[in-house]
Amino acid sequence: MADLGRDIGEYIRQQRNTAKISLRQLAKLAGVSNPYLSQIERGLRKPSAEILQQIAKGLRISAEALYVEAGILEQREGGALADAIVTAPDLTERQKQVLLDVYESFRRENTAGQEE
Repeated sequence: MADLGRDIGEYIRQQRNTAKISLRQLAKLAGVSNPYLSQIERGLRKPSAEILQQIAKGLRISAEALYVEAGILEQREGGALADAIVTAPDLTERQKQVLLDVYESFRRENTAGQEE
């Protein structure tokens, strides 16, 4: 369990550094205290799904990505692109399914090509 907390903390720190946001700024954006966010990043605390959602919002990344890193959700077949399609608010369910089908057909085609 400690490894999961450390892994999610490291991932949050990497995302924060990539976004060029200070610990203090992210804490304010996420609505958590500086010390609490610092403890999460150092792997001393394991955040709840709700806190992860707030942190994701502050980082402007998908909450699902943090849930996967934290071990709350399993990585969906197709990875981040499939996740983006499934969570796209401006697509109908039918459009999402068509995009997923096309993407999966390309993946199968490429896998078959590598085996030859």
